Amino acid sequence: MKTIALALLATGTLAVQAQDAPPNPYLSIQQEMRLAIARGNSWLAEQQKDEGYWDDKELPALTALALTAGVRDPAVDLTKPLPDHLKKGYDWLLKQQKEDGGIYNRGLATYNTATAVTALTAAARDIYEPAIVRGRSYLISQQWDIGEEGVTDNQNDGGIGYGSKNDHTDLSNTYLAIEALALSKQVIEDGKFGDQPELDWDAAITFLSRCQNLTETNDRADASDDPNNKGGFIYTPGSSKAGTEELEDGSVALRSYGSISYAGLLSLIYAKLEPDDPRVVAVKEWLGKHYTLEENPGMGAEGLYYYYQAMSKALAAAGIDKLPLENGKSADWRMDLAGKLLSTQREDGSWANSNGRWMESNPVLVTSYTVMALEQIYHSIPGKP
Repeated sequence: MKTIALALLATGTLAVQAQDAPPNPYLSIQQEMRLAIARGNSWLAEQQKDEGYWDDKELPALTALALTAGVRDPAVDLTKPLPDHLKKGYDWLLKQQKEDGGIYNRGLATYNTATAVTALTAAARDIYEPAIVRGRSYLISQQWDIGEEGVTDNQNDGGIGYGSKNDHTDLSNTYLAIEALALSKQVIEDGKFGDQPELDWDAAITFLSRCQNLTETNDRADASDDPNNKGGFIYTPGSSKAGTEELEDGSVALRSYGSISYAGLLSLIYAKLEPDDPRVVAVKEWLGKHYTLEENPGMGAEGLYYYYQAMSKALAAAGIDKLPLENGKSADWRMDLAGKLLSTQREDGSWANSNGRWMESNPVLVTSYTVMALEQIYHSIPGKP
C-alpha cells in the first residue's frame, strides 16, 4: 500500500531540472506553498485536543480533515513513522469506528466515514487497512435503491445521503463517498481481504446525470439546457442550493453552481467516464464559462473554501493544466488558485471564511480545506515527480 500511495501523493521533493529543460514557472510559488502549508499544519497541530481529536469529537470528519492535511504535507516522509501528533489523531479516529464499519458519532454518518476513509488511506499504513475495508463496506451500504431492486426508478437511487434512508440523497455526500472509495480501492485490489462489495456504478452514474443540467443525459423534466446552467450541477435531483431562476420562455431552471459542479466533475472522473463523454465535456464548459476565484459561482461567499478544495481536486484529476474559458482564453488555475489562497492566509497561519454557512467560520475546518487544496496543487504541478 505504501508504494502505491507514495506514487500517487509524491514526496514533495523538487526535481533538479535538466540543463535543456524549460524554466519551471511554478518554482517560486512552489516554495511559497510549502511554507504556507507548513504554517497551516503547524497552526492545526496547536489546535489538537489532548485526547487526539480536533475541535469537536462528535464530528470525526474535522479530525479526519486535519489528519489528511497533515500527512499530505510535502515535508512529511510517509516511509517513516508518523509525527507523534498525527499518530495520536489516527489512534483516536480508529476508536470511533462502529460495528457497522462507519466512523461517526453524532449523525452525518456518510460525511464522517468518507472523510475518515480518505484520511486513513492518505496515511499509507498497512495497519489501517482493516478499518479502511470496513469503512468502504459501510459507504457502499449507504447507496440507495428504493422501489424495484436494481432499477433506478426513484430519483434518489444510485446516490448516497447523510446516513439515513428516510430523507434524500445528495451530490455532496455522494461525491465524498465516491472519492473515498476510489482512493482506497488499492487496499482491496490484491484480494487479501477476500471478496468485497462494490458500488453499483451504473446506478451512481444515473444519479450523477440526474444532478446535471443536461437534457441529453438527464431523464428528469427539470433539467435545463439554457446557456447559464447547461452542464453545471445541482445539489440533488429536483433541488439546488443556488435556488431557481426564471427563463425568458417563462420556464424555471434549477441553478447550477460552482462547488457542486466541481464535485460532479470529480465524481464523473472516478466513475471512469471518458473525457469525450457529453457529461464531462458539458461540465468542463460550464466551469470555464463561470471560472472565478472571487466567489463560489451561484453561491457568493457561501461554501467558498469547499469550492476551492473541490476545484483543486477535480481539475487535477481531470488532467487539466489550463482551463479553457468562454472568451477563447485559458486559465492557469494552479497559479491563480495558489495565489488566491496564499493571499488569504491569516497571520497565525490559519484561514477562515467571513461567511459562516456550512461551518466555514470554523478555522479548523477551513484551514484543513485550504491546506489540502494547496497540497493538491503542489503535488499535481506538471513535470513534478
